[in-house]
Amino acid sequence: MRLIVDSGSTKADWIAINEEGKVLFTTQTLGLNPEILEKDEIIDRLNDRFDILQNKKAATHLFFYGAGCGTDRMKIMLSQVFQEYFPNAIISVEEDTYAAVYATTPKGEKAIVSILGTGSNCSYFDGKELHQKVQSLGYIVMDDCSGNVFGKELIRKYYFNKMPKELAAKFEKEYDMSADAVKSKLYKEPNPNAYLATFAKFLIQNKETEFCRKIIFKGMKSFVKNYIKQFDNHKEVPVHFVGSIAFYLKDELQETFDKYELQLGNVLRRPIDGLIAYHVANK
Repeated sequence: MRLIVDSGSTKADWIAINEEGKVLFTTQTLGLNPEILEKDEIIDRLNDRFDILQNKKAATHLFFYGAGCGTDRMKIMLSQVFQEYFPNAIISVEEDTYAAVYATTPKGEKAIVSILGTGSNCSYFDGKELHQKVQSLGYIVMDDCSGNVFGKELIRKYYFNKMPKELAAKFEKEYDMSADAVKSKLYKEPNPNAYLATFAKFLIQNKETEFCRKIIFKGMKSFVKNYIKQFDNHKEVPVHFVGSIAFYLKDELQETFDKYELQLGNVLRRPIDGLIAYHVANK
């Protein structure tokens, strides 16, 4: 049994396949980002899903692609946790960008591959290897155009009384905006980045308003300038995207790309389905 996992900070998609690529089961856990979780929390999240718990000794391979796995230290830490949990499995841990690459470039063509979800990332794939110009420092100082950055911007606009009154009223109905609740989520509870990203849904639902459009296009402009333009050939290759922010704001991405004369490639909400085909072809 081969387990394929695509994990962000918010959630992780799991698919178990046999040697022929037949799907045995699918499930979802909370995100397994080693940068923000300790070993015990990771184990608890695994144990919370019966399919995973029941089959942990039957797994022969685990291919894990996750947020927070961009450094050797985090890869080693998570590999050790998984090796203990799945004792009979060969463990492979890679950063989530590789999942995006394998899912969006099935023929291995050159491309820039980006992630816009709870967090954000951007890499250049030369057909064989992945290259990054920007080392992510996480949600506090980076993650341009991501769900958590959009969420942070909405909260700031709301508290600085910069949000239109009609939208502010809708915002209050959908979220608990009391100072105590917000500060508790940000400073006392786990995964503040995932909490911030929950507000991105409001931005997408109201993307036709001038207020939300300004926030969206400001974020996309920042992502193009700070990430995509780092690569000299950014106008010569397609730019693929994976993640819910990119998926639900595809039209806005296209509008932004037209302005900067960029090629918008594949835009996928989740890379997990493409990963099945990749691992069957490369077993």
